[in-house]
Amino acid sequence: MNKRYLYLLLLPGFLFLAAFMLIPIILTIVSTFMPDGSLTLEGYMTFFRDGYFNKILLTTLRVSVVTTLVCVVLGYPAAYYISRAGIRKKSILLALSIFPLLTSPVVRSFSWMIILGKKGLLNTFLMNIGLIQKPLEILYTPVAMMVGLVHLFLPLIIITLLGVMENLDYELVRAARSLGASSFTAFRKIIFPLTVPGLIIGSILVFVGSLTAYTTPALLGGKERVVATFLYQNAMTLNDWQAASVIAVIMIVITFVVVGLMNAWANRLNPKG
Repeated sequence: MNKRYLYLLLLPGFLFLAAFMLIPIILTIVSTFMPDGSLTLEGYMTFFRDGYFNKILLTTLRVSVVTTLVCVVLGYPAAYYISRAGIRKKSILLALSIFPLLTSPVVRSFSWMIILGKKGLLNTFLMNIGLIQKPLEILYTPVAMMVGLVHLFLPLIIITLLGVMENLDYELVRAARSLGASSFTAFRKIIFPLTVPGLIIGSILVFVGSLTAYTTPALLGGKERVVATFLYQNAMTLNDWQAASVIAVIMIVITFVVVGLMNAWANRLNPKG
């Protein structure tokens, strides 16, 4: 088929994205630099001079980073085990892995509220077996947000890694073992470098999802603010759309910076791609 016709097939999707995503984002960014028609950085300087916003930003980054690390630690071995399982067992495990994605975030968050509350299942169990004397303060803290976000995004990193691991040539591992390499050395030299692309993509999905998540932090965080809930508060409660636009642009910049850093890390670990 002629390349010109192939480009025409892309045109409807491109126009849709340009009209409903690209152009609004550009207008939002421009409005933060020119609120009154003149170029200024005052909107950004106001936020970064505000200790309350800096605290919210640091909390958001901490929650996102920890959530990503926990998802990697839990998801990598799970994906490896599923990739090595038989066809029938793999189907069952994969279905169980993606099941949380089929449940509403609101339902998941309320379930964790029942589990993590002062009189919730976790505190009741720990007090009954004598490990604690008074209920733990878990709900409405960053820890509760991390728990909910891990539950929400762990399937994403498992699915991403599974797609890479299923295409690995395990004959390379057998060859390395036959030449005297230990299991750990074979993993470090062969399996891990080859799975870096999936690991990076999954980590980006989890980090960006955690950075921009609203429902889970709003329900499990209580008065603890993250950037997404702070943006909603400025836009819908305070009706300060200029401040909300600045916050949105800051989130976009953080996303691009993180994606760039992770891609650089991936290229360093696996220069051949």
